[in-house]
Amino acid sequence: MVELLQSLASRLTTKLPSNLDSLGQLALNFWWSWTPEGVAIFRDIDATAWEQSQHNPIQFLSTLSEEKLAQLATQPAYLERLRAVATKFDSYMQSSHSTWAKQAAPEITPQQPVAYFSVEFGLHQTLHIYAGGLGILAGDHLKSASDLGLPIVGVGLLYRQGYFQQQLDASGWQQETYPEQELETLPLELVRDSSGEPLKIKVTMCDRSVKLQAWRVRVGRANLYLLDTGLEDNQKRDRQITNRLYQADDNVRIAQEMVLGIGGVRLLQHLGLDPKIYHLNESNAAFTLLEVARQSVHRGEPFEQVKSAVQQRCVFTTHTPVLAGHQTFPVDLMTEYFSNYWQQLGLTKEEFLALGGSEQQDTKEKFSMTALALRLSKAANGVSQLNGEVNRQMWSPHPQEIEPAPIGAITNGIHAGTWTAPSISELYAQYLDRDWTKRMSDRLLWDKVDEIPNPEIWQRHQQLKEDLIAHVRTWVKQTRQRRGEDPQAIEECDRLFDPNVLTIGLARRFSSYKRGDLIFRDPQRALQILSNPAQPVQIIFAGKAHPADDKSKQIIQNLIEWTRRPELHQRIVFLEDYDFLTAKKLVQGVDLWLNTPLRPQEASGTSGQKVCFNGGINCSILDGWWREAYQQGTDGKGVNGWAIGEDCSLDDSEVQAQKDAESLYDLLTREIVPLFYDRTSPELPARWIAMMKASIKTAIPRFNTDRMVMEYVHQMYLSTADNAAPIVL
Repeated sequence: MVELLQSLASRLTTKLPSNLDSLGQLALNFWWSWTPEGVAIFRDIDATAWEQSQHNPIQFLSTLSEEKLAQLATQPAYLERLRAVATKFDSYMQSSHSTWAKQAAPEITPQQPVAYFSVEFGLHQTLHIYAGGLGILAGDHLKSASDLGLPIVGVGLLYRQGYFQQQLDASGWQQETYPEQELETLPLELVRDSSGEPLKIKVTMCDRSVKLQAWRVRVGRANLYLLDTGLEDNQKRDRQITNRLYQADDNVRIAQEMVLGIGGVRLLQHLGLDPKIYHLNESNAAFTLLEVARQSVHRGEPFEQVKSAVQQRCVFTTHTPVLAGHQTFPVDLMTEYFSNYWQQLGLTKEEFLALGGSEQQDTKEKFSMTALALRLSKAANGVSQLNGEVNRQMWSPHPQEIEPAPIGAITNGIHAGTWTAPSISELYAQYLDRDWTKRMSDRLLWDKVDEIPNPEIWQRHQQLKEDLIAHVRTWVKQTRQRRGEDPQAIEECDRLFDPNVLTIGLARRFSSYKRGDLIFRDPQRALQILSNPAQPVQIIFAGKAHPADDKSKQIIQNLIEWTRRPELHQRIVFLEDYDFLTAKKLVQGVDLWLNTPLRPQEASGTSGQKVCFNGGINCSILDGWWREAYQQGTDGKGVNGWAIGEDCSLDDSEVQAQKDAESLYDLLTREIVPLFYDRTSPELPARWIAMMKASIKTAIPRFNTDRMVMEYVHQMYLSTADNAAPIVL
């Protein structure tokens, strides 16, 4: 496999005619994926082959015949386009001296960057090292840091089998498969030492030494390093450590997190990097802090002195609003895996275990990764204002002898280039500013959205909706063919959905608290809304349940039953194996995004933000980001979307669900559906378009990752422990 990957670039270079060399260079950096011209330069060669490759430029180029490439190399118009894209890429890569970060944070340098540790990264559908929102956020963070010129390196794990592929059997029950990733088709570069040999890092676990190798992924100006234990000179069980994401076995999880945290710090040291800041994206990466401390102790400094220095270099983002969701390991397991480690910190076993002790999570029996992260970070944050409040309450009162870092809040955003449809981006460029992505936080700029003619924005939205429906039909047809369903059911896929019907999307990780089936709590009312012949509604569901979560699998199975009801089978679909590509289609094409979590358990919920960037509208519980974004008019109705229920939480979850369901039904029947079908002409819903524009104007300036990364720089990376956000109860 190493040999295959090593020869990847040379194979591309050999195959491509010399005047197409820049195609190969573009394919090896994910910059192309968030640049419309970059996507088009591949797609326009052969749109069908591009779709078949799942938008993977390396796989795509490898399938093209030499004759096809030779013909392409003689087309002046294409070559001129390619030169323009290559020039734009070169300019982007070389202009780091004039970026925002160069002016705002000159002390963060390529030699002393931000080191961003995360157990998952969602960059693109071709690289299966993500499961959901946590990974997508991490990918968007790297992309915006790159756009802003902030020196940053990501550190994660290369999962040979990724998360899992979801298939539903004939009964609608989720099945999981774990195919191997075809690493030779991915833009991975093996990290090598000064002698040209693959760099190997060692981490001791229990009584054995595990070897790691590292791969580099180029994300614009940023580098992402992925650690991997799949080496022949490791024991079989150790080769499998990085096979899959989110395994239930504590032995595998603790080993993965030692690879990420301890191995990650050692990798950066081998690369000659001395991070200014270590940023932990969730507590899975908390062992990073131990290794940062160990290296200082190894230089002869006492732990108590080292602890203060570690805190000044480390920040921690926590997403989890439920105590049970914060990761712990049994003390016996910690003792086994770290048996040779606490002495290197200059600590006794009891002192070492106390670093992960908490009053919230049984100090005697469990080692809390969150408690460790709080103790050894100068500052911590939740990912929305409400999430910050919940985490402050959750972690107070805290152990008095070791005071944890204060927990503030930096609300998540999304990366505009990745999630905004090219046709919508062109509209913003035409009517707002050609370089609108560089002025996203300028609220006055977004007032100009009102100047976009209604027919233009509606026509582009309708085209995206038609693209989504085409994707739905193809996806469902492939699913039914795989199941061996009868020809009539397969043929019916060509009639699924109507672009003139109000289209709702609900897609996310399925978990009971997310209540993905809330709309069906009262079956009769749901039927009345969805099957109304005069003003019909159609819904797209998508998402995966954790392999060990049977309760959430049951929710999916119940949704499948609804899709099979004769009166609804053309109006409801569940898309299997929800991934990055389907997510883009959904957030760009739906009219309305539905989000129904049990408040306050939604940490942030960035999918709804992606919808706003494309002119979609949200209908959501007042939780996560939507609690900050929702605006109400003097008439008590929503200006930029709709709020389900009230801005409060009840102790009884069943009563809460009943009230929220009733609120949702009332909104749909009295406001949402009538507004969508209120047409000033047969084609144009003027009042709906006004709310689309309000959604754009209120969301984009606030809920983008450029703003988010800037806040991290000012509030976390460059702050001191003395001026970090205090706990306010």
